[in-house]
Amino acid sequence: MEHKAYKKAKSNSTSLITKGRTDITLVFVVLLLMVFGIVMIYSSSYYSAYAHYGNHNHFFIRQVVWVVIGAVVMFIVSRINYRLFLKFSGYFYVIMLIMLILVLLQPEDINGSKRWLTLFGDISIQPSELAKVVLIMAMSSLMAGFEKHINNFKALGFVLGATALPILLIGVENLSTAIVITAIIGGMVFVMYKNVPKLILIALPPLGLLGFIFFRVAGYRSSRIDIWLNGPFSDPLGKGFQTIQSLYAIGSGGFFGVGLGKSIQKIDFIPEAHNDIIFSIICEELGLFGAIAIIMLFALLLWRCLEIIRSSSAVVEILIVTAVMIHIGLQVFINIGVVTNTIPATGIPLPFISYGGSSLIFLLVELGLVLNIARQNASRLDHL
Repeated sequence: MEHKAYKKAKSNSTSLITKGRTDITLVFVVLLLMVFGIVMIYSSSYYSAYAHYGNHNHFFIRQVVWVVIGAVVMFIVSRINYRLFLKFSGYFYVIMLIMLILVLLQPEDINGSKRWLTLFGDISIQPSELAKVVLIMAMSSLMAGFEKHINNFKALGFVLGATALPILLIGVENLSTAIVITAIIGGMVFVMYKNVPKLILIALPPLGLLGFIFFRVAGYRSSRIDIWLNGPFSDPLGKGFQTIQSLYAIGSGGFFGVGLGKSIQKIDFIPEAHNDIIFSIICEELGLFGAIAIIMLFALLLWRCLEIIRSSSAVVEILIVTAVMIHIGLQVFINIGVVTNTIPATGIPLPFISYGGSSLIFLLVELGLVLNIARQNASRLDHL
């Protein structure tokens, strides 16, 4: 006899609007992280915002707008049956490829790299951020369709081939994002593929070759590794400058910090402190206590994703939530690792907290899909 919760989920899967209860824990944690991000963006940017734009609130207001838009988008995605998005994921995939090609073909770059595509005047979008959510949807749908054949080399090759082109296009200008996407897809394949040793043997040669090519094409990537190995003081006024200032900020924060809004390093020492390096300002102003609190919130978010995975009955649902969990967890790890000089410097935002529209909104689309799946499995989720 079928469990009542399973019957409800099965009937719910065919409707356009997803019924069921909202996962309050997940929503609360995400909103708390975004509100904290808004506060820290204001604190870390008001000096530079006034210096460059004559307005202390420049970055703060823009982030508030993006948070509101992202929250609305997350709510909409959480209510429309996720299977409808998967149905059109092939079209999204083509649009994504076109945008990735267009961003490389544009004649001008921003801050030394071609990562943004300008639309409608002042509105810019990062196609690489769009690629994350599109590949999660498209590859989840594709792998679930190949569920019985994924261990076949041809089926696996087709899946990996479908991800190789966008990863290559992204890796030309944004290797860190390409690595994150590779890890996301790798985690999804790991969930599906039974012969793990064989999978590793298949994946290592092409990944090693791609890594070698990317580092040889752009010399600044290998120089970042050299700076990391030799220490930031080997180039204190050059490539090691931001890392040194970040470590000063962390060290001066102590356990409880110097106080919200009282950071010294954000005043012309750490460039663009409201962006990827914002965790160092958190450590300086709120100390180790604030840093641990934020890490615990991320841990709670990942735990909730894990519970949703455990409650899911469909393979495609497991793949989607697994991919989102890897995405968030890996970006948190890389961002904090860079700020603390644990790993070589690279540009990865701290999810929900770093300044930025594209990364935030598309990440909230992913969370909308997770909430959608949680709605469909609410009854089983309660019994865990």
